[in-house]
Amino acid sequence: MRFSSFTYLVGQGLHNLRANRLMTFASMGVLTVCMLLIGAAYLLGVNIDAMVEYIGDQNETVVYMDQGASDDQIAAADTAIRSTAHVVGVTYMSPQDVLAVYSDMLSSYTNLQDAFANDNPFYPNYRVVVDSPDNIESVSQQLRQIDGVYQVNAPLEMSKVFVSLQKIVSYACYGIVLVLAIVSIVVINNTIKITVFNRRKEINIMKLVGATNGFIRFPFFVEGVTSGLISAALASGIICGAYYALTRWYAENPSNLSQMFGGQLVPLTNVWFYLVGGFALLGFVLCGIGTATSIRKHLNV
Repeated sequence: MRFSSFTYLVGQGLHNLRANRLMTFASMGVLTVCMLLIGAAYLLGVNIDAMVEYIGDQNETVVYMDQGASDDQIAAADTAIRSTAHVVGVTYMSPQDVLAVYSDMLSSYTNLQDAFANDNPFYPNYRVVVDSPDNIESVSQQLRQIDGVYQVNAPLEMSKVFVSLQKIVSYACYGIVLVLAIVSIVVINNTIKITVFNRRKEINIMKLVGATNGFIRFPFFVEGVTSGLISAALASGIICGAYYALTRWYAENPSNLSQMFGGQLVPLTNVWFYLVGGFALLGFVLCGIGTATSIRKHLNV
């Protein structure tokens, strides 16, 4: 195709947008709303997934050392624990540290420091954080094999609950995205078909005067791509702007519930690319290719 023909057909496609403003606005409105619903479902899924993961990561495995463990045993255990695969955080608490913690907690009732000044009943221990709830059980088994370890308390049942909950939430939210995407395809495809049907006489006239199928399709393709990308830009602006405002409000109005879930939503900087890219792809594929292929039956004159 010559450049002059290309620019002419692009110009015709843009002219058709203005000439058929009503149907253009209708299709753009439908597409924008569908994108907003998909974007909202995606953001909901991402945040719920992050919240469940955050709660699961707060579980600590406590490794108790023998009460009479020597300094050498504790040092060797420290090295072994820190070198264990999937361990991402280790905090050592001596018997004095544990006594100080419980003494502060119960300071209103009794003075534990005086009560156990000469006979500290607490065991030295390590607070171990594992990178994922999936790995808590295997890490716990390895920690039990370390010399000098008396007992390992791991939240195995709770970790299983969080892993199951995370999978259920992920499948549910992304399933909603898939369903909305399918519904959007059906609705937008029908809208495109109505748009093309209203202009069937124009297509038939162009075909009768000798225009090729490609010559007829290209302006419709340009029209569809343009309306699709404009819809993607509108949806991106609305959803990103609304989500940015929501994240700021959520951060500036903390509550006990929000602190339980990490105190913040997933930052916009982590998700905007997927939203904008997904909307642009959706607009290009559905409107551009959908419009060009929907006129196929009207080309058989």
